[in-house]
Amino acid sequence: MDLPLDALESRAARTGLMGIPTKVLAGARLTTADCLAMYHSDDVALLGILANEVRERLHGNVAFYNVNIHVNYTNWCNQFCGFCAFQRRPGDDGAYCMSPEQVGAELSNANPEATEVHMVAGVWPALKYPYFLEILRAAKAARPDIHVKAFTMVEIDEIERLANKPLREVLDDLRAAGLDSMPGGGAEVFSERVRQQLYPKKMSAERWLELARGIHEYGFKTNCTMLYGMTETLEERVDHLNRLRMLQDDTGGFQTYIPLAFHPDNTPALAHLPIPSPLERLRSIAIGRLFLDNVPHIKAYWIMTGLAVAQAALSMGADDLDGTVSQEKVYHDAGASTPEVLSRADIHRLIRQAGRQPVERNTVYEIINTFAEGDPVEELCV
Repeated sequence: MDLPLDALESRAARTGLMGIPTKVLAGARLTTADCLAMYHSDDVALLGILANEVRERLHGNVAFYNVNIHVNYTNWCNQFCGFCAFQRRPGDDGAYCMSPEQVGAELSNANPEATEVHMVAGVWPALKYPYFLEILRAAKAARPDIHVKAFTMVEIDEIERLANKPLREVLDDLRAAGLDSMPGGGAEVFSERVRQQLYPKKMSAERWLELARGIHEYGFKTNCTMLYGMTETLEERVDHLNRLRMLQDDTGGFQTYIPLAFHPDNTPALAHLPIPSPLERLRSIAIGRLFLDNVPHIKAYWIMTGLAVAQAALSMGADDLDGTVSQEKVYHDAGASTPEVLSRADIHRLIRQAGRQPVERNTVYEIINTFAEGDPVEELCV
């Protein structure tokens, strides 16, 4: 770090962050009061400096990505969340539900170099338990070597209910059918007040955390998220992050934290809200890196942040850009204006322009390829 500690603390004292640089440089855990101060401070640049220090301590100069595809197998949903532009009911314009054969065909026709398929969707009880096993089997039959990362906690909650079995037996079935890990979404923000206001049919925070604990104890890795920029308070954001950190202390099952900026477009109940600014998106990345000291990776999900913010985030705490992606529908239906797919060359360009070294990983962060400066990168068929 170029700035000495006394200069950092002098600056921190002027911007409501006193003591935080000392803790960060010493590797000490930040408190929830520190986290709230970071949300209130105007000095996002200082947060970025400190988050970058932690990021480089953990990961050096590398920036991770993977070659992945998305399959959102249905937009049928009975959760009626006020923030969601993806959900439909059968018979609505644009409603669809993919058969297992269609899921298999989607993978067969997808990028042949993809190492991961990310499968999430709505919740519709009429699909029945065997359907979820069948779409996993179809994915593996089409691409036996691909890592299947599927089902948010909300989907797992419904799948367990449909199965009428204990969670461990359900996970046994899902693993045997082809499930390799889970994305960990559906948490939104853990505030009960916000849940009752915007997504009262969705599981409670306590149920999400209970499921995540059981899934981690079973042996599956997941990610964790927070959807911010709705009607939550800063205190509610801090509480959400603290609950994630406490669970991670117990299980160690979270691989990556992904802050998700809310897109209000096409969501009538919340269309009046502003999209979180680029500065707020960078703040959320930096705070995630500083507060979640036990989560190995912080992802700047370019679909949600935008390409410029994702690139800047690589110097403000993020060490991962997600992947090439393709066919993503959930956030694009909500108004995301980012591309629906990037090539490997696109991602390398973003990473190199940020002064980082591209490293291709698989879903569980095993390194596939490390690319030195000047290595040729072939365009993928995407």
